Amino acid sequence: MNLQELRKRANELPSSPGVYLMKDKNDKIIYVGKSKVLKNRVSQYFKESGHQDYKTAKMVSNVDHFDYMLTHTEIEALSLENRLIKLHKPKYNILLKDDKSYPYIKVTVGEDYPRLQFVRRRNNDKARYFGPYSGATTAYSIIRTAQRSFGIPRCSKKFPQDIGKTRPCLYYQLGQCRGVCTGRISKESYNDTVKDLLAFLGGSFSEVKKSLEDKMYYASENLLFEMAAQYRDSIKELDTLWQKQKVVGAPDAEYDIISLYSDELSSCLAVFYVRDGCVIDNERFIFGADQIITPDSVAAFLCDLYTKREYIPKNILIGFPLDDESDEMLTVFLNERAGCRVYVKYPERGDLKSLCNMVYDNARQYAGQYKADTERDNKTLIKLAAMLSLEVVPEHIEAYDISNFGSDNITGGMISVRDGRFCKKDYRTYKIRGTLGEQDDYASMRETIERRLSHTEQSYPDLILLDGGKGHVSTVKALLEELNIDIPVFGMVKDEFHKTRALTTEDEEISIAREQAVFQLVYKIQEEVHRFTVKAMSGAKSKTLTHSSLERIEGIGQTKAKNLLAHFKKLAAIKEASVEELKQCKGISEQNAKAIYDYFHA
Repeated sequence: MNLQELRKRANELPSSPGVYLMKDKNDKIIYVGKSKVLKNRVSQYFKESGHQDYKTAKMVSNVDHFDYMLTHTEIEALSLENRLIKLHKPKYNILLKDDKSYPYIKVTVGEDYPRLQFVRRRNNDKARYFGPYSGATTAYSIIRTAQRSFGIPRCSKKFPQDIGKTRPCLYYQLGQCRGVCTGRISKESYNDTVKDLLAFLGGSFSEVKKSLEDKMYYASENLLFEMAAQYRDSIKELDTLWQKQKVVGAPDAEYDIISLYSDELSSCLAVFYVRDGCVIDNERFIFGADQIITPDSVAAFLCDLYTKREYIPKNILIGFPLDDESDEMLTVFLNERAGCRVYVKYPERGDLKSLCNMVYDNARQYAGQYKADTERDNKTLIKLAAMLSLEVVPEHIEAYDISNFGSDNITGGMISVRDGRFCKKDYRTYKIRGTLGEQDDYASMRETIERRLSHTEQSYPDLILLDGGKGHVSTVKALLEELNIDIPVFGMVKDEFHKTRALTTEDEEISIAREQAVFQLVYKIQEEVHRFTVKAMSGAKSKTLTHSSLERIEGIGQTKAKNLLAHFKKLAAIKEASVEELKQCKGISEQNAKAIYDYFHA
C-alpha cells in the first residue's frame, strides 16, 4: 500500500482499544503498538505532514500494510502488546527485558528455620521473594550482608533434624552464625531474627537498626554480654552497608526515580530505587538507534518492569512527560499491581526535580559510554572485514566448537556475537548423534552447523568461525555449497600453547597479530566458545555418571539397572550376554532380556 491507502485504511479503524502490527512488504512485523483509541493512534503515523521524529519516520517508510486486534480495555491491550513484542521482537520496538535475567532473594518462611537463597525464578510456594535485583552481584552482596548481620545459617544442614548432631562450623566461631545446630537457639528466637531479616530485605533499614539496638540494650542490661556483642556487630555491618548507599532523602523517603535520555543514536532509561532515603539499587536500559521511544512505548516498558518487581512504592517520580493516555494507563496498572494507591509524579522544581536530574545525568553518561563502546566495536568489525576481504561488515558472527570425553557425550557448541558483543540468549548446544559414538571432529562439526542452519526462522550469520583448522573449514564449506548457502567460513588456529594464533581458510593462514583490537576480539570468541562447549559437555557427562546407560533401554529402570550391574559386574559382560543369560538376573523378565539384547546388538 502507498501512504494514501494506508491513511485511508487507518481512518476506517474502530475507535476502540486494541493492538496494531505494522508490517513490511515481506509481511514481517516491524513494530507493535497499542492504543485506547486505535483509529486516532494509527492514523497519526500516516498524516500528510510527516513526522519530526526521525526514528518514527524511518519505521513508517518501511510499512507496507498493518493488522490490528481489538481488546475490551487498554490494560488488556497492554498485556497483548507485551506478549507480541516478546514473541516477534520487532525491529523498531523497545524490547522488553526477559524474566530469566532477573535474580531474586528467597526466604523460605514456610520452613521451621527459614534460610536465604539466590534464585532466578519465583515459584508459587509459601516462601517470600525479594527483588528482582539488577544483577547477581547485587543480590549476592545483600545475601552475604544479611547472613553476617543476622546470623542466618549458610550450611546445608536440615533443621530441626540435624540439631546437635555435629560440631558448629567456622562461621559460628566467628560470630557470623547464630548456631542453630547447637540447640541453644529456640525456634521463637530465630523467628524473631527472621522478622528483622524480612524488614531489612524490604528496605526498612532504620526499623531494623532500632530493633537490633533494643535487643542489644536488653542483652547488656541482663549481663548477656556475648549476645549483646553479636547485636553490636550486626548493627555495625548494617551501618557499613548504609554508608555505601547514596543518601538522597529523609530517613523515611521511599520512591523510585525514572529518567530518560534519548538522541538519534541511542536512548537510556535509568531507574533508581530509593528506600529509607538511600539508593539501594539501580537499573539502566539501553535502546539502539532504530528503537522508537514514545510516551506509549516507555509506559508499556515500565509496566513490564513492574510486572516483575515484588514491591512497588507508593510514589514513583518520572523525570520526563507522558501524555494523558499513557499516564492514565500506567497509573491504573500500578494501582492494580500494588493493590493500593500509587502516585505517579512528574516533578518540575525543588529537591525531587533535582533527583530526577541526577538520574537523567546517569542515563546520559551511560548512553554516552554505550555509543563510545559501539563505535569502537564497529571499527574493530570493519578492520576484521577488511582483513578477511568480506563483502559486508560481520555484524552477526557465530562461532562453533566440538567437545567430548573420549567417545562419550560428543557435544557441539555455538555462540553468537552481535555488533561485537556476546549475545548469550542465542547460544546453543547440540548433542552429536550422527557419528554413532565415534570420535570424528569433522563429521561432528558438519552435523552441528547443518542442524543450526536447518532452523530457518533464525537469521543466518554474516560470518562463521570454527575452533579448528583447514580441515574443519573445508568440511563446512562443502556443506554450505550443498545447502546453497553463502556464508564466509574461517578457522581459528591455536599455537602450541593452545592460544589463538591466526585465522585460516582452506588454503592459507591470515595473521591477525598486527591488529590488536581484531586479535583480542577473535581471542575472546575462541575462548568463549570453548568454555561454553566444554561446560555443556561436562554437564552432559555428569548426568551419565548419575544415570546408568542401561536406563535408556525400554523397561529398565534404576533398580533393574543396579541388579544387572551387580549380577554381571561390568557393562561389557552385559553387552556380551545372551537372552538366556540375561534372564538369570533378578527382576529381569524375558521381555526385558530381549530389549537389552536388541539394544546392544542392533
